[in-house]
Amino acid sequence: MIGRIALLAALVAATPLAAQHGAGAERALQPASPQVEAAAAGHLEEEGHGDGIDFMHHILDSREIELPGTTLHLPAEGSWMVGGIDMTPTKHVVFLGIAALLTLLVLLFGASRAGRASEGRTSGRRHNAIEAVVLFIRDQVVMPNIGHGGEKFAPFVITLFFFILFANLLGLVPYGSTATANISVTAALALMAFVVVEVGGMVALGPRGYLGTIFFVPKGMNPVAAWAMAIALAPVEAMGKITKPIALAIRLMANMTAGHIVLLAIISLIFVFGSFAIAVAPVLMGVAITFLEIFVSLLQAYIFAMLTSVFIGLMRHAH
Repeated sequence: MIGRIALLAALVAATPLAAQHGAGAERALQPASPQVEAAAAGHLEEEGHGDGIDFMHHILDSREIELPGTTLHLPAEGSWMVGGIDMTPTKHVVFLGIAALLTLLVLLFGASRAGRASEGRTSGRRHNAIEAVVLFIRDQVVMPNIGHGGEKFAPFVITLFFFILFANLLGLVPYGSTATANISVTAALALMAFVVVEVGGMVALGPRGYLGTIFFVPKGMNPVAAWAMAIALAPVEAMGKITKPIALAIRLMANMTAGHIVLLAIISLIFVFGSFAIAVAPVLMGVAITFLEIFVSLLQAYIFAMLTSVFIGLMRHAH
């Protein structure tokens, strides 16, 4: 089973392409005001862009990646064109690629050790940990919410969980970036879940049964009244299908963005007051919020996987 999950990880790895369109608007943001920068750094550079509290670049997408002692400049916009599509990587695309690579490595490692376990040989603690997480998602998240036939969707949901988890945690690594704080990324993930939900429902219910999830005709009613009500409520039912992936995208993006903003704002208090004498309180609060962010990263990956399973189950068992 882990082998099937590892293969699906390649599909989720295509998500970095969706982040291409999130960088344009974000680059339009201006740096912090000169007054704030003066209070933080004590001086302004001649060009008006000092070392002040312009922490939004830690959250937003960009064409640069900060590294210890240097900055890696990515190719300029429009450098890699495929037809009319700009495939030039941005910072979030790079970290999504890293998350995809970590997902592949972890699940392929688990799949390789699964063969040893099936032969009765010791598979090791690392494989046991991976298998425990995989079995937990399958048995406690996928199967209870999807029901009969849920094992077919377990590889997809488990791959989503690991991919989102790694993408979330990479933002807590020094010089890292949280790609899941980009609405373009979360929207792409939600769109993938939406396609799986709707196609899975269509296969399970058939064309006529699937249309019944939009045009619901109650049994026992007068045919004219029943169809009149079905047509009147069809826009509401269709809107309900659309709001589910929107909720998935906004929930993940908002939670990952909010935590980083709060953490950076608290640490920035040291520079706002221009004194390290008050550093103890912001640092302690920052450490506490960092541990909370680790928990939130795990929680949001779990919630995304759980809600995807719930939506699949609701569609497949529409009756």
